[in-house]
Amino acid sequence: MNYEFKQSTFSKTLLTSVFVGFVATILCLAFNIIYRESTGFQLSDIINVSTLIFGVNLVFVVIGAVHFVLVKNFKKGEVIFIGLFAILTLLGIWGAETAHRTMDAVQNNEFRQLLLGTVLIMGIGASFLIPYLSHNKTFQEHVI
Repeated sequence: MNYEFKQSTFSKTLLTSVFVGFVATILCLAFNIIYRESTGFQLSDIINVSTLIFGVNLVFVVIGAVHFVLVKNFKKGEVIFIGLFAILTLLGIWGAETAHRTMDAVQNNEFRQLLLGTVLIMGIGASFLIPYLSHNKTFQEHVI
């Protein structure tokens, strides 16, 4: 059976952000595994499988709500959203570069690199994938 129904802008935005969150989660998990295997970095109190799975997805639900509010309430809401999350990504990069996890310089540097990769994956997904996919008709028809 083929059902035809119109989705609200909120549901489209939220489902798009959840989809991008799933993609970002998978990419973050893959990066986490590859990075840890290649460097031997073992500290997992902050960045681990559980925090990546739950944290990234929860963050993207909030990002979707922010996207909806900005697009609905401002004429240039999409541009504001992209600018806001590009700036937040840059601040996240700066924060990752200045993070201090442990007294061991090697492990501290490895933690910074792992955090930086995670921030970049999430930032690119939020800044560019959500706006792009929210206007992509093929994505809306076949995915959400």
